[in-house]
Amino acid sequence: MANASAVASPAPGGPVLSTPLISVVDDDASVRAATENLLKSRGYVVQTFVSAEEFLRSPRLNETSCVITDVQMPVMSGLDLLAEMRTRGYGVPFIFITAFPNDRVRASALSAGAAGFLAKPFAGHTLIEYLDAALEENGGGGDT
Repeated sequence: MANASAVASPAPGGPVLSTPLISVVDDDASVRAATENLLKSRGYVVQTFVSAEEFLRSPRLNETSCVITDVQMPVMSGLDLLAEMRTRGYGVPFIFITAFPNDRVRASALSAGAAGFLAKPFAGHTLIEYLDAALEENGGGGDT
């Protein structure tokens, strides 16, 4: 028997996903794993990326319903990733997480349209609250 995909392929013209696809972008493997486990335990489909560049090369970029990303990463920051996504025409919500919170970065993220900004370590329920609100506000879909 062939391996079944966790997410069925969409029919042409049909909805992209029945369950929101959450993309987690963080250069810290332990943060990626913990966030992925939390989100999967809540029923979300999750894909993880070690860098913004890797995420931008994803074949499922347009299926992403929300991006949870670190602020500080090598080469391209989370804020730069948000700007690049907007330049490409993607309106997907972003939630930022950082080990180095400061008012300037928080203000930059929120003024750029971030749905949330959390300092590491963060409470799982707080991330879920931000995520649920972002998805509800964005209609739960991906490429808007």
